[in-house]
Amino acid sequence: MADQREFRRVLITGIGGSGGSYLAEHILEHCRGVEVHGLARWHSTTQDNLRAVTGRATVHEADLNDFASVYAVVRDVKPDAVFHLAAHANVRASFTTPNAVLSNNIIGTSNLFEAIRLSGIDPWIQLCSTSEVYGQVDPKDVPIREDAPLRPASPYAVSKVAQDLLGYTYFAAYGMRIIRTRMFAYLNPRRTDLFATSFARQVARTELGLQRELTHGNLDSVRTLVDVRDGMRAYWEALLHCAPGEAYNIGGATVMKVGDVLDRLKAMARCPIPSRVDPQLLRPADVTLQIPNVEKFAAATGWKPRYSFDESLSHLLEHWRKRAAAEAAAEAG
Repeated sequence: MADQREFRRVLITGIGGSGGSYLAEHILEHCRGVEVHGLARWHSTTQDNLRAVTGRATVHEADLNDFASVYAVVRDVKPDAVFHLAAHANVRASFTTPNAVLSNNIIGTSNLFEAIRLSGIDPWIQLCSTSEVYGQVDPKDVPIREDAPLRPASPYAVSKVAQDLLGYTYFAAYGMRIIRTRMFAYLNPRRTDLFATSFARQVARTELGLQRELTHGNLDSVRTLVDVRDGMRAYWEALLHCAPGEAYNIGGATVMKVGDVLDRLKAMARCPIPSRVDPQLLRPADVTLQIPNVEKFAAATGWKPRYSFDESLSHLLEHWRKRAAAEAAAEAG
């Protein structure tokens, strides 16, 4: 394991998002003496995610597509660590609005790197990439290692490949200390477009009579799953121990089909949950085999998941039961 680094002031892009908010909570709860700053767009709809860190994290209004606003924050904060999580991350939606996703994710990342470079600071940078960069993997390449071919199967995945390669380019050309992490599927209550979160939300709503049936897309895709809280801890560990210029897979050890997750949630439900395929939830191209080899990351950091699959699934469902109860109460007036 590499020598541990120390950070005093961190900047999280997308701090109000589903991952960034959990990362801010992890740092504030477990990393004493670290000052947390974040970038959030003024029109962001995810600020409810930051309730747990209100008054403890400093949120700066900026849009990664607006270079001047990003540069101003980077210049003023002068972080010694940057976590780049902000992105349009809905795979299915990227087929509908590809240009918006490509522009936001690629140009936003370029603006961030340029702002850091031109400000004259030299922080450690964690670039949040994704297993989607590998696309539909040949079974002979499973479990997937970091040197597997990149075969993106969606406009979103193309944007993440571009981010990933920009990270390497800025490391190679300018010596910027950029670490690329490729996260595989995780369980995250705050990200509603993830399949397990959508399932849990619909189970909770069906239990209270807010909807009649659960709809889903392809149930045959194979995934490994990790708790978002373990995932955000992994991002912190990456900056403490991983080597700049390198890419690292991060993922869980629980392997199952998407349909198996749905079956587990149905079994946890308080009433029968009718379900059916919604053709609109099927992607034009799908990635169906995503099993990572995480030996490189584990060797560098000593990281391994702490939450079991059942603990994560219970956490997910209870989150959405509370949200559904609030929704039912509001409807009752």
